[in-house]
Amino acid sequence: MTSALRSEALAPLRENPARAAIFFDIDGTLAPIVEQPGDAVVPERTRQLLITLGRRYGAVACVSGRRAAEARAMVSIGSISYLGSHGAELLRAGSTEAVLDPALHEWAERISEFGREVDTPELRRLRVRLEDKGAILGFHWRGAPDQETARAAIDAIAAKAEGAGLRTHWGRKVLEVRPPIRIDKGAGIRSFLEEEDVDTALYAGDDATDLDAFRMLDELTGEGRLKRAIKVGVRSDEGPEAIVGEADVVVDGPQGVVDLLSLLVAE
Repeated sequence: MTSALRSEALAPLRENPARAAIFFDIDGTLAPIVEQPGDAVVPERTRQLLITLGRRYGAVACVSGRRAAEARAMVSIGSISYLGSHGAELLRAGSTEAVLDPALHEWAERISEFGREVDTPELRRLRVRLEDKGAILGFHWRGAPDQETARAAIDAIAAKAEGAGLRTHWGRKVLEVRPPIRIDKGAGIRSFLEEEDVDTALYAGDDATDLDAFRMLDELTGEGRLKRAIKVGVRSDEGPEAIVGEADVVVDGPQGVVDLLSLLVAE
C-alpha cells in the first residue's frame, strides 16, 4: 500500500482526532523483536511520535503481553495508557498503579502455584524463561540452545496445564498459561473503551494475540459502538499470515509503524 493510500485509510481518524482511540502492540510493532525480551527497546523516534500522538488523539494506549508497569517502563511515556497482560491489567495515563481485572484475583495464586510446580532445574537447564504476568505465566524458548528439546518440554507443560483445567495460548516462541476465563487483547480493548468518548479506533499489531484485537474492533463496529475501525497488520517473517489477511492496512515491521505514526501526526 502506497503512502497516499495509507493516508486515505487513516482519514477518518485524522478528521476528528479527539474522537479517536489509537492502540499499539509493543514487541514486534513499536519495538523490534530481539533474542531476549528484556533487551527490547522502543526507538526514540517512535517514542517522540507517540508523545505527539497522545497530545492530539482522544485516547492512546499500548496493549502488551507484558505487565502494564513493565510496558510503561519500556515505552517510558506516562501520558498514555497501558493494557498489560493482554488486557488483564489497566494502567491509565497519569495513574501510578495498574488495576487488575477483579475476576482474575482468585486465579493469580493458582497460576503461581502451577508455575512453581513446572519450574524445574531441567527447564532452567534448557534455558526456558518463565515470565510471571500475575494471572498469566509465559514460557519463552526464544534463544534456547536446543530449541527442539525446549519446545518438547513446553509441549508437556501445555498438556499439564490443560489437564489441570487451565488454558493455553501460543505466540512467537512462547506458551502462555492462563485462567479458564476470557483474557485477550480484544476483551481488554472493549473494557477500556467503555470509559472513553470515541467513535473511531485503530489497532496495530504483528502476532497471533493481536488478532483478538482485530476481531474485537470488527465486533464493536458491527454493534454500532464504533463508526469506523482500522486494523493495521505489521508484517514480519515470524508473524501469522492472518495478520496480513485480516488487516485493512499492512506495514513492514516497526519501521513501517514509524511511517504510520508520522502520517497520524502530520498536519
